[in-house]
Amino acid sequence: MKQTFIHLFFLLAVLKGQDWAGQSGGFLRMGMTARSIAMGGGFTAELDNSFVTFHNPAWAAFLIRKHVGSSYTNLSLDRRLAATSISMSLPPTAGVGISWVSAGVTDIQGRTSAGEKSSIMQTSENTIMISFAQRIQPWFSVGANFKILKYDLPITNSDQVSGSGIGFDLGFLIKSGEYMTFGFVVQDFTSSYQWDTNAIFTQGGPYKDDFPTIYRLGSRFNNKGLKIIGDIGFITDHSNYVSILPRVGVEYGLLDKYYFRGGYGNARLAFGVGYGYSLFKDNDSSIDYSFSLDGAVQTGHTISYAFNF
Repeated sequence: MKQTFIHLFFLLAVLKGQDWAGQSGGFLRMGMTARSIAMGGGFTAELDNSFVTFHNPAWAAFLIRKHVGSSYTNLSLDRRLAATSISMSLPPTAGVGISWVSAGVTDIQGRTSAGEKSSIMQTSENTIMISFAQRIQPWFSVGANFKILKYDLPITNSDQVSGSGIGFDLGFLIKSGEYMTFGFVVQDFTSSYQWDTNAIFTQGGPYKDDFPTIYRLGSRFNNKGLKIIGDIGFITDHSNYVSILPRVGVEYGLLDKYYFRGGYGNARLAFGVGYGYSLFKDNDSSIDYSFSLDGAVQTGHTISYAFNF
């Protein structure tokens, strides 16, 4: 009986995750870096060296060094996801960042109106993200992400329709001592795509496609090489509650070089490893890998690199 309830819980979590994940902006909710994906994605209160401002822009205010990171995810069904970012402190109490996120589906077989094969097409979603954070107190910071959004969707071999828009994230971070950190983020509270299909369809017109807004509350515990992180997200359609999103992960570091990770989040189980090393200065580089598997048995492989100077 106990196992039945456990299986039912995970089934419901997967079904709910798939339901909201199919809404606009899903590529920004899949997880971005190997380390975060391997730990379930619940990084609301955790620093991700490969993409400092993605999970919580308030982290930029606590930076000391410049952080550069890149990540690439190869997903099943010919999907891809890539990101590049740079973040740095802005003395005395602020931080800034800029990043680019790109996603899409390749190898889509185009066909003519008669059903004959034509050229190979692909979709493309891109986001430019500008981040700013300010420390209000030595232990408390506030940050924001400003997003420029673009989606190119092929209709035929020669025509495509494009959606564009802007969006915002707002984050808060509390560093409450040596071992604990707490974070709160409002993700995509104004994000949307604006479409105009008049050039493609006879009865086309302007259309607004809103992203779901997620309110995330998270924490992390860090002691003697062991990190436990997690957050819980409340998903809304801007006015009504839609679903709940729990995420949790663990990381164990060995000799400050080798890292072993596991977690559950975004309706996926994931595992990963990491290696930190010194390229020019002590502990200035790291490379990470993760493997993820969702309820529909779709897999993902992610590799990320982080460098600070």
